[in-house]
Amino acid sequence: MRVTRLDIHQLRRFEQIQILPGPGLNLFTGDNGAGKTSVLEALHLMAYGRSFRGRVREGLVREGQAALEVFVEWGENGVPASHSDAATPGFRQRRAGLRHSGHDWSGRLDGAGVAQLGDLCAALAVVTFEPGSHALITGSAEIRRRYLDWGLFHVEHDFLRTWRRYSRALKQRNSLLKTRAPLSQLDSWDHELADAGEPLTRLRQAYLDALQPRFCELLADLAPALGDSRLDYLPGWRRDEIPLADALLMVRDRDLQSGFTSVGPHRADWRIQFEGIPGRDALSRGQAKLTALSALLAQAGHFADSTGEWPIIALDDLASELDRAHQLRVLSRLFASDAQVFITGTEMPAALMDPGFPFTWFHVEHGAVTPRKPS
Repeated sequence: MRVTRLDIHQLRRFEQIQILPGPGLNLFTGDNGAGKTSVLEALHLMAYGRSFRGRVREGLVREGQAALEVFVEWGENGVPASHSDAATPGFRQRRAGLRHSGHDWSGRLDGAGVAQLGDLCAALAVVTFEPGSHALITGSAEIRRRYLDWGLFHVEHDFLRTWRRYSRALKQRNSLLKTRAPLSQLDSWDHELADAGEPLTRLRQAYLDALQPRFCELLADLAPALGDSRLDYLPGWRRDEIPLADALLMVRDRDLQSGFTSVGPHRADWRIQFEGIPGRDALSRGQAKLTALSALLAQAGHFADSTGEWPIIALDDLASELDRAHQLRVLSRLFASDAQVFITGTEMPAALMDPGFPFTWFHVEHGAVTPRKPS
């Protein structure tokens, strides 16, 4: 995937801008608060339905405006090397637009209206590394479940149907628990929850297993002091001992008291075992960031293996997150992968001073994005 045009209207500091990115590395520089990160937020919004800094209603719409608008044009399946290559055999030009007020939204994909925000999110894939990404390792289990589910959403056709079935059954069971409904009704939804939860667990387990070799190789390169690593999936119940249907029956009395379902894939998590340290709590902040980056780049690589094209890679404030040596390692990998990359920083990252990294440069200031020529 390569973005050839990005229009942003009424998003944070931007009233109206248009960006024509290059096919490889794209650098956005400017002072703190100039709006560099907002460029990445616009891409992330189209790919996830929200910013990595919060929901749309939490300050994403420019002050005094009713809604923001984002338009993205990109190529896939035989991606061109430049904007002039739209006639390249196999090239597919795609377009998506989103208008969002923070409460209501409307969108279009390839000229047609979309009924669900997920339709837009499924079209454009963006993997984002930003200052809060260490939460993937040190934060809540929900963040790690979302990581798995995002990957499966894009590469496994049966995932969304299975996930929706499980979510609907969980909602119904929780509602029955709160109202202390007849046990016969609980029996029915326990059966439905187990029928959806078992395949959902198998999909997540298989996905994490598929990520493991690439993740371990990346982490060994970026953080060798951590030693060998291993990813372990925690399914949300004692799956090695009993099936989910039996687990639900065993905790029914407890669930009736609490009013919610205490076991199942909605309680799942995954963890990393490190050879060099006792666990994630012993990680420094820098090590947690490198571990999260390894997980995100492993996911991007798996996406490329599964679909035949790389997702967009967005790296916010790269120079402050990684030292020069780690910048070089990451950018060397991405440059070799032929992925399109968006990087922000207050100044040019030290690694980009290497003449082996050609890039397209933009400067962000006073609500404007201006192309610059590398010296």
